[in-house]
Amino acid sequence: MIANLRSKTLNPKLHLKKYFKYVAIAVVLILSSVLLRSITSKDEEGAALEKTAIKVEPPILIERYSDSETKKVSHKLDSLLQRINKRNDFNGSLLVAKNGKILYSNQIGYADFNKKESLNETSVFQLASVSKQFTAAAIMLLYERNQLQLTDTVNKYFPNFPYKNVTIKNLLNHTAGLPKYFWVAEHKWKQEKAPTNKEMMSLLESSKVQGFFRPGRKFDYSNTNYFVLASIVEKISGIGFSDFMQKNIFDPLDMKDSYVYSFENDSIKANQLDGYRLYRGWRHVKINSTVNDAIVGDKNVYATSEDLYKWFLGLNSGKLLSKKSLDLMYTQGETVSGRKIPYGFGFRIDTKHKNAIYHYGKWNGFSTGITKYTEGDLVVIILEHTSYNAISALNKTIKKMVTENFDA
Repeated sequence: MIANLRSKTLNPKLHLKKYFKYVAIAVVLILSSVLLRSITSKDEEGAALEKTAIKVEPPILIERYSDSETKKVSHKLDSLLQRINKRNDFNGSLLVAKNGKILYSNQIGYADFNKKESLNETSVFQLASVSKQFTAAAIMLLYERNQLQLTDTVNKYFPNFPYKNVTIKNLLNHTAGLPKYFWVAEHKWKQEKAPTNKEMMSLLESSKVQGFFRPGRKFDYSNTNYFVLASIVEKISGIGFSDFMQKNIFDPLDMKDSYVYSFENDSIKANQLDGYRLYRGWRHVKINSTVNDAIVGDKNVYATSEDLYKWFLGLNSGKLLSKKSLDLMYTQGETVSGRKIPYGFGFRIDTKHKNAIYHYGKWNGFSTGITKYTEGDLVVIILEHTSYNAISALNKTIKKMVTENFDA
């Protein structure tokens, strides 16, 4: 027995061989495990990146008719701009497109009256109420992502909102019956700095100003509706309205000269225009910002005329929203009693001639308009910044000129 034990302990070579064998097996198993984990990790990482990757759409291609094709109509529109600049103090931009191609784009007048700097294609205009269609599109993006329902009430996102049973659709269609936030800000806001959306939502909660009617009873165009919608976008997304618009609309559509501007919160950008009014019939005076100018959603989108056309192309080509969502934006709303109203989501609907979807804007000297004529596939974009007050009539004149002087 002792001899057998001694023989085992006195055979070191056999012992070392077995030892190295087991070590080798252990090393192989460890390396295999590490390699397998590495491959699995890379596969999972790749899958995660694939899920979170943003689909990159090709940039929007701006097409134009040739000078020879537009010579006649361009001459007519040039003369029109010169006439209204001289007679009606029009200082702005005009872009006209037909069948998806620009046939005319020009500017006339001054960008800065003190420096005598002329307007050009890089001049950035406050869109005023034309901004509302961007807010509506932001809501529809969240709707398509199942982050909200059009039947949701404001109280779902702001539990202390004092006006009950107001749905997102009521806000979009202007059937909410909410009070005018302009009046609330001008009479109830006590701080020197203009209120932001968040501060105005709190002010509505505390001021207890009465609404005009129960939600859905009738149509009443109200800026309050669209500032509340922008506030809902901020609440759901967890980022500022400006950032949401930049990431989800302006960047995807290559709108490089477009942004949301909030007075006293954002810096003035290059080529950003001021609004003017005419003083004593000859002198242009800058219009100062007000207590209402930090609020966004109802106004305060800034853009060039070409960027606004990119927006039109992107919205109507499916680059942003599905056809179903776009159809909802372009459909007349209705009251609880079933009465049709002349407004969709961020767009006015021509109910008389049933041939146009449009919106005009007017704020702090800026007069704006974008019109899509369904007959003839015509788009007219007018941006002005010296308190011009005849956008609707000008639109009709432009349509008539194009119809009579251009064959696509």
